Amino acid sequence: MKIRGLIVAALVFLALAGILYWSEHRKPDETAKAATAAPPAILKLDEASVIKLEIKKAETPPLLLSRVASGAWQITEPKALGADQSGVSSVVSTLSSLDSQRLVDEKAGDLKPYGLDQPAVEVGITTKDNKSQKVLIGDDTPTGGAAFAKLAADPRVFTIASFSKTSVDKTLNDLRDKRLLTANSDKLSRVDLIRKGQNIEFGRNKDDWQILKPKPLRADSTQVSELVGKLIAARMDLSGTDDKEIGSAFSKGQPVAVAKLTDQSGTQQLEVRKNKDTYFAKSSVVDGAYKVGSDVGEALDKGLDDFRNKKLFDFGFNDPNKIELHDGSKSYLLTRTGQDWWFNGKKMDAGTVQDLISKLRDLTATKFPEAGFSRPAIEVSILSGDGKRNEKVSMAKFGSAYIAKRDNEPGLYQMESTAVEEFQKAAEGIKPATSSK
Repeated sequence: MKIRGLIVAALVFLALAGILYWSEHRKPDETAKAATAAPPAILKLDEASVIKLEIKKAETPPLLLSRVASGAWQITEPKALGADQSGVSSVVSTLSSLDSQRLVDEKAGDLKPYGLDQPAVEVGITTKDNKSQKVLIGDDTPTGGAAFAKLAADPRVFTIASFSKTSVDKTLNDLRDKRLLTANSDKLSRVDLIRKGQNIEFGRNKDDWQILKPKPLRADSTQVSELVGKLIAARMDLSGTDDKEIGSAFSKGQPVAVAKLTDQSGTQQLEVRKNKDTYFAKSSVVDGAYKVGSDVGEALDKGLDDFRNKKLFDFGFNDPNKIELHDGSKSYLLTRTGQDWWFNGKKMDAGTVQDLISKLRDLTATKFPEAGFSRPAIEVSILSGDGKRNEKVSMAKFGSAYIAKRDNEPGLYQMESTAVEEFQKAAEGIKPATSSK
């Protein structure tokens, strides 16, 4: 019985070894067949070598794009226009590595069944060595998800993915530069906003915006940056209405504002009007009038107070170095050494001091009156930024509110009395630190 079991085991071992040997020697053949069956590439080019594109579609003038000396793309036909650089680059990228899904016909005698006798899209490609290729894209396949395509000089017909067709099937409006302003937002030195007879001028010092006109005032840099962002992001809405109707709608529209952006290359202007519920714009950068998004119109339809800094103090989220407060007969002089606060030679409880700092930091104007400031009842001086920033604010009672004035600034700030009362209570609540044993 033992001998019989050994014989059976040996036979099983030999069978397994034979299968393993066959599978190992079979793999290269199968791999070779798989490689042979892989769909071939239609076109392979170096993207950087492409210098011209010509896109032809039925019933539209040919669209011709050329790469200029700087390397940027420019539309030259049917008229000279700036090109959307990322949009053109996407087309070039797709064409430079155009892969097929499958080979349909090795040598197509009749192109009509594939819609390639009169292609839906015909793209001519010229490279630096003056060699040209032409890609023809025809009908979608009956099952969908793909389209028939071929090179004009190649008899083979392939299918390509629908997204590849979509990527190159572009019109003039798809590939033109739709920006209404091309100024460099990082290099802007001045922004002018002319609205309802009021001229607001903003100037930038490094990253901080200030109001220069109608008079020097602190600006809310976030609000000014949002305005700049909307202007830089303004795009033409090229859908629907024709140029004549757009021009007429702009001419009949109510003026909203005129914005001017100045960078190192000069000044650009955008004029926005509103006709019914639609905004229209004209730019100094490009000819014609265009529909624009309501966000552009709304961003420009703001007054001086919308851009003013409503915070009473600028020390932000950094702890001050010194706080001096005079409130009637009460006076406080707090100084900071490291993380410790001191008052009259005593170390103070950090939590109570931080509560006062928080209340001072939160002081915010509810409006900006032109008058009403009289004899101050409260004076606050804050030294911050390692002694580089010294802010002094005086506050006077005005009915049920307070009006404040920053030292050496022309503007006034009106605050709710509750906000002032809160920091007064916080000042009274400052107490010495509890000594630890």
